[in-house]
Amino acid sequence: MAESLKNVLPPCSGIIPARFASSRFPGKPLASILGRPMFRHVYERAAACPELQRVVLATDDERIFQAALQENVPVVMTSPDHPSGTDRVLEAAILLELPESGIVVNIQGDEPVLRPELLSLLLAPFARSDVQATTLARRLDKAAACSPDVVKVVLDDQGRAMYFSRAAIPFHRDCDASDFLGHIGLYAFRLPVLRRFVGLGPSRLERIEKLEQLRLLENGMPIDVVMVDHCVQGVDRPEDIVVVERILQEEGWLHQKRA
Repeated sequence: MAESLKNVLPPCSGIIPARFASSRFPGKPLASILGRPMFRHVYERAAACPELQRVVLATDDERIFQAALQENVPVVMTSPDHPSGTDRVLEAAILLELPESGIVVNIQGDEPVLRPELLSLLLAPFARSDVQATTLARRLDKAAACSPDVVKVVLDDQGRAMYFSRAAIPFHRDCDASDFLGHIGLYAFRLPVLRRFVGLGPSRLERIEKLEQLRLLENGMPIDVVMVDHCVQGVDRPEDIVVVERILQEEGWLHQKRA
């Protein structure tokens, strides 16, 4: 199935934005996870997606750049002035001279246990020529939906995003809390859509919610949302490393890669 999907998709590339500065975890891409820098884990997981023809790290920091070279991870140096990871992804796409007809995936650099099949699901809708951008979502329980740290999304009947929010949407007047959907922060764009996204600059609702994906919706660009069953375990703070190390050991991922 993966091979047949690859044959009907435009060229697909994954870019992992990685900056050194972080208010909660400075130097996070270089954090050691089972003896390897976090970015290396993310790269290997993404490179295992059969639909991606290439995966490249995009950084603004010489320390990360040099570490990537030592790890044999493809890397490009980008400007330190980007306001978001998406801006960095576009600069990398331009530097790499990716084809204008291609698909660009923005892969979060703090998800070392990313499942490659999630990237395949993210890319599958681009077999249709009308799809401009995609992302992922999963079902949430009420407790998770009430957390402002968990981004929620509501969909229309075509499976496209209507709105994203840190609030618990939709509001359940009658206390029925069975259909909250949590957004998973992986994105894929047709390159012209990514160019337009960055060129527009932050939108009104984006600034209010601090959610850059709202920029697309406010400017009439649809986002197709793929429902998945998997949770995504990111690294926001140093204490999260213990959790992802346990997941990697349980999966036996490193053993498989070194065998």
